[in-house]
Amino acid sequence: MLRRILPHPLLTLTLTVGWLMLMNSVTLGGVVFGLILGLLLPVLTAAYWPDRPRLRNPAMIVEYGLVVLWDIVLANIAVARVILFRRNEDLRSTWITVPLDLRTPEAITVLAGTITMTPGTVSSDLSADGRALLVHCLDAPDPDAVRATIKARYERRLKEIFE
Repeated sequence: MLRRILPHPLLTLTLTVGWLMLMNSVTLGGVVFGLILGLLLPVLTAAYWPDRPRLRNPAMIVEYGLVVLWDIVLANIAVARVILFRRNEDLRSTWITVPLDLRTPEAITVLAGTITMTPGTVSSDLSADGRALLVHCLDAPDPDAVRATIKARYERRLKEIFE
């Protein structure tokens, strides 16, 4: 019974908090409307979520988020340096294929999104069998090092979270 009313408790909480953040203030009306959204939307979309993603190590999400935020800051600085101080002829823009050990669609989606959020890189394609991700790098003098960094910093942690 509780599962029918509250099929995705984390999604309910996320929607409620997200609504309050969009409102930019905490009022009784905002909290009530956020709860209504948080309770109603997961129930209405439950049919589209037949297999809920399983989180093997939810505590690792915090570590992953901190690593990603740190990498975004560093990548912003690196891209600013490239834009301000490098000539176009000196850029080593390249495509890199990252073989994936991840198998769950949610983990692969988070990895692709993380790569795209990090300035200087963008995920552009997933192979048909889901075993490789195509990534474009603005400046990658050593493509193997970029590939190794993606696997060590992101994929390893996502594997601990999802698989």
